[in-house]
Amino acid sequence: MGVPEQLADRMSMAEQHEYLRARFSRRTMIRGGAVTLGAVTGGAFVPGATAQATPMAAPRTETVDGALVAPFGRHLAYGSDPRTEMTVSWQVPVAVKKPFIRIGAHPWDLSRKIDAEVRTLYTPAGVGTSADHTQYYVHAKLTHLKPGKTYYYGVGHKGFDPAAPHLVGTLGTFTTAPAHKAPFTFTAFGDQGVSYHGLANDSLILGQNPAFHLHAGDIAYADPAGQGKSADTGFDSRVWDQFLAQTESVAKSVPWMVSYGNHDMEAWYSPNGYGGEEARFTLPDNGPDKKNLPGVYSFVHGNTAIISLDPNDVSYEIPANLGISGGTQTTWFEGQLKKFRARHDIDFIVVFFHHCAYCTSTAHASEGGVRQEWVPLFEKYTVDLVINGHNHQYERTDVIKGNKVAKKLPIGETAYPETEGVVYVTAGAAGRSLYAFTAPDSYEGHQNEVESVASFINTKDGKVNETVAWSRVRYLNYSFLRVDVEPAPRGHWAKLKVSGIAETGDRIDHFTVARKAK
Repeated sequence: MGVPEQLADRMSMAEQHEYLRARFSRRTMIRGGAVTLGAVTGGAFVPGATAQATPMAAPRTETVDGALVAPFGRHLAYGSDPRTEMTVSWQVPVAVKKPFIRIGAHPWDLSRKIDAEVRTLYTPAGVGTSADHTQYYVHAKLTHLKPGKTYYYGVGHKGFDPAAPHLVGTLGTFTTAPAHKAPFTFTAFGDQGVSYHGLANDSLILGQNPAFHLHAGDIAYADPAGQGKSADTGFDSRVWDQFLAQTESVAKSVPWMVSYGNHDMEAWYSPNGYGGEEARFTLPDNGPDKKNLPGVYSFVHGNTAIISLDPNDVSYEIPANLGISGGTQTTWFEGQLKKFRARHDIDFIVVFFHHCAYCTSTAHASEGGVRQEWVPLFEKYTVDLVINGHNHQYERTDVIKGNKVAKKLPIGETAYPETEGVVYVTAGAAGRSLYAFTAPDSYEGHQNEVESVASFINTKDGKVNETVAWSRVRYLNYSFLRVDVEPAPRGHWAKLKVSGIAETGDRIDHFTVARKAK
């Protein structure tokens, strides 16, 4: 993206951002319509429901007939409370006037109309290959919804009203989280990008009817190098448009909860590299540091707490944002674990993020910063499941404690984290090109058990070889994770039934995590 390679190697994300901003003149930025955020406030749409937006400077508008412009790339995200909060986001190809959302309990009753917030993202010529390009992202944050209820919605702007009879096909739906414990399914993967395989995985995920989906980072690959370096001349912000269009088939009805990976650091937009993502996504704002770590947050669905972390903050392998939180992320994380373990309505804690704590891929393998900072907390608070991406394959560990196998966990068996340890799943085969293992594949119906696997771990001193015994399931093809959550009466075994699903639809792994219900 414009910095000499040798210089970029020595620069943090913040330094690269400053370099790019100094290189491209203010005159150039103004000519293209520099990064601005526009917002308007909203009102009630159903009894007790409101929309929220933060007033900011309005973006530049073009003279375009709104009737000729169709929204695309719809994607949902929970707010801090999935029972009552949902954000609907979308994109328009050019500036439009007065964007809004219509919402109601029935497709024929969308009389409630709420104004939406526009976030305009400008990328000047010379920053990667994006040319002189402006993107327009629109968001409506809905609050005071009713738990466990399905809503119909349509998005539009002046000249394009989704309530019009000829636009009924543009309507979408979403369902809020229930107020009480109930069975549900969620899905997860990382490292998707734009490809046939990414689209195929999306189609399979939609068929699982998940309550929500977790994306463990490296989302669109607009930055193909993924080193957090502004020297990446292949950066193309327009890839995000393709990604959101590809994902819309699922994300328009399933909350798409993302975590940020190394390919999601884009130096032009902000010192932390996440300014582009902040324009495209609205995530729960309950994390420790919204300025530096916008992808760190938590939410609760039924009896399960979900925590998203940002491993760029602790990564020795790709250190562009190493230490950006100054330790506040780990402190916040432990506070969340302690809080959720004390709550009587929560049985399970699931943590997802990009870099792997335990993986034997020949590409990235394991991240020492994660093992150092967070694995002790996973074990102290008996986290039930850790989901990662980064390595483009499926791999699942035995039960691990103290960096060793605490219990072998063959396919179909059950782990008890309260007394045994933690299970880690790498689900990074969502669509990008695949990596490799040093050991043979071993998955359901094709098991090749080995005593040990040669691998390595990324440390502050570089790569360190290690021979491990915890690699239980390895599958080198496209896949995703499905988790069926089964609550239970107090004192009985609540369960997470975890399955690895291949792009073919075949099951490649399954195991259970069980915990006594509170």
